[in-house]
Amino acid sequence: MKETLSSQEIINLKQRYELILQSIGEGVYGLDSEGKTTFVNPAAEAMTGWPAGDLLGKVVHNFHHHTKSDGSPYPSCDCPIYQTIQDGISRHVDTEIFWRKDGSHFPVEYVSTAIMSGNKVIGAVIVFKDISERKQSEQQLESTRLQVEQLKEKLQAENRYLMEEIKEEHNFSKIIGNSPALLQILTQIEHVAPTHASVLIQGDSGTGKELIARAIHGASLRKDRPLVKLNCGAITPSLVESELFGHEKGAFTGALQKRLGRFELAHGGTLFLDEVGELPLDIQVKLLRVLQEGELERVGSSDTQKVDVRIIAATNRNLQEMVDEGTFRSDLYYRLSVFPVQVPNLKQRKEDIPLLVDHILRRLNQKLGKKFEALSKSSLEQLYHYHWPGNIRELQNILERAAIVGIPPTLEVTITPSQPSSEVTPALLVSPTTETIPMTTLADAERQHIINTLNSVNWVIAGKQGAAEILDLPPSTLRSKMKKLNIERKT
Repeated sequence: MKETLSSQEIINLKQRYELILQSIGEGVYGLDSEGKTTFVNPAAEAMTGWPAGDLLGKVVHNFHHHTKSDGSPYPSCDCPIYQTIQDGISRHVDTEIFWRKDGSHFPVEYVSTAIMSGNKVIGAVIVFKDISERKQSEQQLESTRLQVEQLKEKLQAENRYLMEEIKEEHNFSKIIGNSPALLQILTQIEHVAPTHASVLIQGDSGTGKELIARAIHGASLRKDRPLVKLNCGAITPSLVESELFGHEKGAFTGALQKRLGRFELAHGGTLFLDEVGELPLDIQVKLLRVLQEGELERVGSSDTQKVDVRIIAATNRNLQEMVDEGTFRSDLYYRLSVFPVQVPNLKQRKEDIPLLVDHILRRLNQKLGKKFEALSKSSLEQLYHYHWPGNIRELQNILERAAIVGIPPTLEVTITPSQPSSEVTPALLVSPTTETIPMTTLADAERQHIINTLNSVNWVIAGKQGAAEILDLPPSTLRSKMKKLNIERKT
């Protein structure tokens, strides 16, 4: 036969359980079937600041659970504690807050358990604890994780960029020459390098503008941070923004993952914008904002990124004329040309040819596995009298072509005039069967030369084997010339 407890035994048992609840570190509320408070332990009073006398016999939700952390209402019908009273199902919650009497709040973890009498819910017990320290640790851990993730992304992006840089072959490791024109440039570098001023390097193709940019960065206070390069003329207009400012995953078709742009890669260092005159007008506006405010937004993101970048720009075009024509923004032009540097062409510094030849020969010997000691006197004389439309890059190409077929120790280079003049053309570029071309206008000669080059590469404009590469022009510049000269492929 089932024993029934006497009233005294029930009272004793209740007191015993209450003593246990009074002594534990977690807060405890006892509620009746209407959600009114029947029990509050000292730990609950200490955590919330609400004394038992203020809560007993009242709906506790109105005191500690009345709104969410953002201030929005939290009706008691939505409260897991009161849902437990309705359906008798226990609930565990760690994503909410309890309000203190002083108006502050703390993150809380609680378990609501129904008190049953037979099949009837007659109340509930709420056991809770303050998890402020745990939440703070979680936030710090998440913040650290995000920082590590960002550093990882930046390191991966820098590694990708450095691998691209390693694949590129720079013409010289240092500036070669001692002509007055070059010494003037070196003096300008010495003055501007220690500053944070933007530099605009102007000069013909092949004069070594990138080398000047690297010299400025190498002598600057940012030399321990990367010099990041972007050739604005080698990227399609639709991708320029992504290359400069980066993009988020899914920002456009083909954006399979988040990618840092060149600005973020160059943070703390220098960004070298080669062929800056090729930038589309809409990108010029966004570039100007970065220069003015030092912040950007990745493509597909509304979050603002702060960047500290020095800009060195280079172009072989006349930006002032482009400003007058409306193809380049005047405000961006003045931002970029705080300190303009005009690089002399090789024709203006012919005194440097012997030093340049010596340096190039040493590099060619390593590259081709040959042992050329010097250039013949007659060859050097021809180099002096050539007008060098392709500048130092053309000099390097002519010497390399001659070195490939030449026999050490003395390198012979033959340059024969294309017409009776002191200006001559490399013989290696002229076919032996070429007939004398009647004299014509410069525009007609340029048009025919472009057509001949296009025919030789089956009218491929861009790319390593394209006409633009052979003509030493940006693809966009070549297309502009074709339009101006009315050059079209005949079908």
